[in-house]
Amino acid sequence: MIGKKVLVIDDDRDLQRINAKFFQNAGAHVDIASNGAEGIRKFFLDKPELVILDVMMPELDGYEVCTRIRQVSSVPVIMLTALNSPEEIIRGLDCGADDFVSKPFNPDVLVARARALLRRLEMSQDTSPRMFYSDGHLTIDLEKRLVSVRGEPVKLTRTEYNLLAYLLQNAGWIRTFEQILENVWGPEYQGSMDYVHVYISNLRKKIEMDPKTPIYLESAHGVGYRFNKPKG
Repeated sequence: MIGKKVLVIDDDRDLQRINAKFFQNAGAHVDIASNGAEGIRKFFLDKPELVILDVMMPELDGYEVCTRIRQVSSVPVIMLTALNSPEEIIRGLDCGADDFVSKPFNPDVLVARARALLRRLEMSQDTSPRMFYSDGHLTIDLEKRLVSVRGEPVKLTRTEYNLLAYLLQNAGWIRTFEQILENVWGPEYQGSMDYVHVYISNLRKKIEMDPKTPIYLESAHGVGYRFNKPKG
């Protein structure tokens, strides 16, 4: 986190100060905003490398702020939420959030999640896996980072893309929840199996012909998932 510019957007001033202190202790340069409108203004002014964004704020909530950020930037966004339901996480994914931390949380955990997110981003930029898959319905070009269904581009979040890429690179093999979390999210996420379920569910809605009877993203009950290449 040393030298990274972090913007904390939260209307809870106590939580705002605590988060700012922990990121500063980790070596980051931190700016704070007390509401969504101020957060968007500071985002354009300061050009942060990471945004910590509270969901529940008056007038302009975190979902709207994230949507506006995504219209102009792919900067990593971690959302803070007290609403830890799959529906709320999916709503955040649809807005373009990269990760979620549920309240109450340990600030050290938040900083660790931020480090992991930035590390994944740097790794994905440093490597260009040469792999292409197409079957007439689904096309995945890992080198160009493009995914399309029936010729139409599919909008994936950074983490959704990394999850799909990891499973495709291991096509035909069951990847356990632990392997998926380690390789897509990082060691800080061990035990967070619900993350995998929610992201797989959202991916199925975007790429499967029928998400209720998936062809590509197969469940291995109680173990993990694998990517299948349909025959014929």
